[in-house]
Amino acid sequence: MKKDAGFADVINLILAIWLFLSPWIVGFAGLMPAAWTAWLTAIAIAIFAIAALSAFAEWEEWINLILGVWLLVSPWVVGVAAMHGAMLTLFLTGIAVAVLAALELWMLHRTPPRLTAT
Repeated sequence: MKKDAGFADVINLILAIWLFLSPWIVGFAGLMPAAWTAWLTAIAIAIFAIAALSAFAEWEEWINLILGVWLLVSPWVVGVAAMHGAMLTLFLTGIAVAVLAALELWMLHRTPPRLTAT
C-alpha cells in the first residue's frame, strides 16, 4: 500500500538526530551503556526513516514500533534508570517513536467510516 505523506518518517528522522546528539547535549556521553544505546538506536531509526521516505513498507513501521518500545525499556535493561537525564531522554524519545509508528500502523489498517443514509 502506498503512503500519502512521510510526515511521521520526517519526525522520526528528526528524533533520530536528536537521539544521536543527546548524549552530548544532555550530558550522558560518559555513561557508556546509555550513550551506546542512544547512538545505535538512533542509527537504526534513521535508516528505517530514510527507507520509509524512499519507499514505504509496513514492516518499517513495525521495526520503528519495536525500536520505540526498546527505548522505553532500555534504561532499566542497560541499568541507567537512576541517571535521570539519560533515563528521561531514552524513555521520552521511545514514547515518541512508538506512538508515531503505532499511529502509522493504525492509519494503514483502519477501515474508513461507513456512510449511512439518514
